Amino acid sequence: MNARAEFARAVCPHDCPDTCAMRVTVENGKAIKVSGDPDHPPTQGVLCTKVTRYAERVHHPKRLTQPMKRIGRKGEGRFEPISWDEACAIAAARLGEIAQRAPEAILPYSYAGTMGLVQGDSIAQRFFHRLGASRLDRAICAAAGAAGLRYTYGSSLGMLTEHFAESEVILIWGANPIASNLHFWTRAQEAKRNGAKLIAIDPYRSLTAEKCHQHIALKPGTDGALALGMMHVLITEDGLDHDYIAAHTHGFEQLKARALTYTPARVAQICGIEEQIVIDLARLYASTRKAAIRMNYGLQRVRGGGNAVRAIACLPALTGAWRERAGGVLLSSSGWAPVDGNALQRPDLIPGWPKHQPRIVNMNQVGDALTHAGDAAFGPKVEAIVVYNSNPVAVAPESAKVAAGFAREDLFTIVLEQFQTDTADYADLLLPATTQLEHLDVHKSYGHTYVMANLPAIAPVGEARPNTEIFRSIARAMGLNEPALFESDEEVAARAFDWSDPVLAGADWARLKQDGWIKLNIADAPFANGGFRTPTGKCEFYSETLAKAGLEPVPDYLPPHESADGAPELAARYPLAMISPPARNFLNSTFVNVESLRATEGEPHLDLHPTDAARRNIADGDQVRVFNDRGSMQVRARVSDRAREGLVVGLSIWWKKLAPDGRNANEVTSQALTDLGGSATFYDCLVEVERA
Repeated sequence: MNARAEFARAVCPHDCPDTCAMRVTVENGKAIKVSGDPDHPPTQGVLCTKVTRYAERVHHPKRLTQPMKRIGRKGEGRFEPISWDEACAIAAARLGEIAQRAPEAILPYSYAGTMGLVQGDSIAQRFFHRLGASRLDRAICAAAGAAGLRYTYGSSLGMLTEHFAESEVILIWGANPIASNLHFWTRAQEAKRNGAKLIAIDPYRSLTAEKCHQHIALKPGTDGALALGMMHVLITEDGLDHDYIAAHTHGFEQLKARALTYTPARVAQICGIEEQIVIDLARLYASTRKAAIRMNYGLQRVRGGGNAVRAIACLPALTGAWRERAGGVLLSSSGWAPVDGNALQRPDLIPGWPKHQPRIVNMNQVGDALTHAGDAAFGPKVEAIVVYNSNPVAVAPESAKVAAGFAREDLFTIVLEQFQTDTADYADLLLPATTQLEHLDVHKSYGHTYVMANLPAIAPVGEARPNTEIFRSIARAMGLNEPALFESDEEVAARAFDWSDPVLAGADWARLKQDGWIKLNIADAPFANGGFRTPTGKCEFYSETLAKAGLEPVPDYLPPHESADGAPELAARYPLAMISPPARNFLNSTFVNVESLRATEGEPHLDLHPTDAARRNIADGDQVRVFNDRGSMQVRARVSDRAREGLVVGLSIWWKKLAPDGRNANEVTSQALTDLGGSATFYDCLVEVERA
């Protein structure tokens, strides 16, 4: 090894439950290798294929390294370099003028391009709060599931990942962990070697489903019905833990009444599976308290997603699986970390707060928001949008409408980015942002129970700046003087957690920075004796909070917006359900521009069942057109029984500019929202397919 080689610790910043600890090899100021940290118990020295290529991304030849302003038409992607001083002056002049006249006409747009609490939404949120800008409902990925857990457990809480290795039954529900949760999969494989039975519940026979003992290929959006059907069997065959129900749950009689209406025969019809599958699954689940469920967010990207998560989350409380550390359910563990959101984001900076609360725009409906002329109900027309940590032209639903909004010549658009993405092509100002190896950050996880520190391994590439510094620079140019806008990244990181919380056991930022990570102090079987964070302190089968809001207080099945049950006339025209889960080599739209990963993924394709293909005279390898009333795209057909009949699967999310026809799956997805949480319904989508 070169004598000048150094090693630095970092944290994977991407939207994945694993939140891996990374070791970065640095030579002569350049990151030459990124590997998993063997000392971090959840990571165990292993990274996914994508992140092992992270150095390629950091030092990519097309990395943005200097501020630029647009010189072509919106969407052309033509820019010229300018100085940071000029960029900040332009931003300050335009945003300042709008903020004085109609602050809600300014819209921030961000999501999980980094999961870091510092570079995510700390100084950025403070900046927009100080201006009085519109607030963004960041609900594109996980809000329905988070709401389902909140109304059932009180927060995003679940079992500890490491204990899945001891489980005797594991239901992998709406998840493909081989592609999106590698370190859970290693625990599940360990359990399998020890005799555990693994069941995959997924409309698509994913890489994970192929390696489970059984695959239950239900119709998209029917997971809630299956959970209620399992409850029916548990109740009628007395597979219940009556003591646990009496001591630690609320509303059993109401849930029982609901579940008894979901007979196995009814559920089989709804889900498109055999009646005996429902019965056998419930019996298997009740056969041991060491029964664990790993949900993922795919199952909640439909109309009834929040209710489905609620229903599934009720199961371990019915059987008493929570008594065992190898029993329970995990969708997200992020609620265990005591993040101090008010200290990070400072909503008190909003002028007139809390009496005055600026409007909230749901990010899933950004297409509607940007094409709205403004009125008394909506408020002022959006005149400026600032995009960071996201690529909405590629990832937001109903893509044609999103692109039309960004194409407005009267819309002032700032994009903070590392690469010239689909969204960056529409920017008036394109500002170069650092990657994880170039800035400081602090992380929680939604797949394990450690908090982690990320320290910069290399200096910023070119003139790139951290998100925090970009917003500080614009605030300075605007003449704003609130001290909160100018706190250093170190100061922000030190405030990120409530260090007095018992789960941190007296730790502080200095210790976290020194050690790299701290394991939260959580009981191995966290709900063995109840202790849920709901108003009743119990697992709430019946939610008074939902009832008071005029919503259904007991979990129920809601048919998808777009289905034969929910919209029969639409289904007659567009008879195929489409889902667009993540491709193994991409992470949302991140990594699509890394040539080695894109080459491995190949080209955009669509899996469809042989029966559906034959009806349409489609052969394997044909170019096909996927379409509905919202739009269309062209992809290569893969005729395969991995997709159940009536389902097509387009692994995503391709940058539109890197797809052969300049389109991706979000041409056909909808801006409709979920039952709870206002989340996106990406997998609630009917289409037709024809040979191109």
